[in-house]
Amino acid sequence: MTAVKAPDAEGALRHLGSQVVSVLLYGPDAGLVAERAKAAAERAVDDPADPFQLIRLDGDTVAADPARLADEAGTIGLFGARRAIWVKATSRNLAPAVAPVLEMPLGDTLVVIEASDLAKASPLRTLHERSPKALAIPCYGDEGKNLGAIVDEALRAAGLTIARPARELLLVSLGGDRLATRSEIAKLALYVHGRREVTLEDVDAVMSDVSSLATDAVVDAAFGGDRIRLDQGCRRLEAEGASPSVILGAALRHAVALLSAREDMAAGRSVDEAWRSFRLHFRREAPIKQQLQRWTSPGLRRALSRLQSAVLESRRRAEVAEAIAGQALFEIAAEARAAQKV
Repeated sequence: MTAVKAPDAEGALRHLGSQVVSVLLYGPDAGLVAERAKAAAERAVDDPADPFQLIRLDGDTVAADPARLADEAGTIGLFGARRAIWVKATSRNLAPAVAPVLEMPLGDTLVVIEASDLAKASPLRTLHERSPKALAIPCYGDEGKNLGAIVDEALRAAGLTIARPARELLLVSLGGDRLATRSEIAKLALYVHGRREVTLEDVDAVMSDVSSLATDAVVDAAFGGDRIRLDQGCRRLEAEGASPSVILGAALRHAVALLSAREDMAAGRSVDEAWRSFRLHFRREAPIKQQLQRWTSPGLRRALSRLQSAVLESRRRAEVAEAIAGQALFEIAAEARAAQKV
């Protein structure tokens, strides 16, 4: 079996043996798939800019003429140079085209296939996993230590350092797509051009998602009992076409996080310690600490129940989803104001 585990992917690509004829890169992170496919194809030849050394083929072309891939793979390179064939797969099955290639005695040509997220039973994936002359390499979204390593490497390459609080905010703000991550870091590097260190303010300025911040503001207004800000925020999100299900989902997640932190406080943790468990935007520190002191665990369980009912009802009656979401949030705000007076 030559199915490579995700943590071993980089090492496998760096140390491809001469017996490897074809490498399949697949997975949900399209950016990472593309990045690794490009690196593997370019590393296999002396001059990636030479079209006779690095041949690019479209998956539909290969599927329509399965013999084309074997013909290209069997062609002897000009002046004996190594060659790579980079295939961008589509929804069409490429296994019939790849199978003959794996039977050929190739020593100077590498086939690199860039695919989407393939099921375990996919013929192309099965073919690569079972052949001793092929590798199947999964590409999953960056997270945890892996995402931190990508960020550190990209900033180091740009000649930048980053303070710990700024790094933490950056990691929270990034998603799981490799190309999107590199794009965001490139924007950050451009923003701080002329300086050596990335600050918390830099990350805040570059990474802030306006729509996300607007949703956070509505959630904080509801759990903070501020009906005026809640009304303004709801009107703004409605005008921007925000989905009621997204707003309710954000409120639901927030209620769960508040309840967990509130129960930690009941077990002896301080408000500061409970806040740090959120790992959220620093601008939300003051309102969330206030909410932790105002809400009780029973109150938060009632808010959770109210939000869960609103989510279900908004799905059943999509035509009035905005009204359902608004009513749930204003009821939570009313309970928060009542708790403040106690």
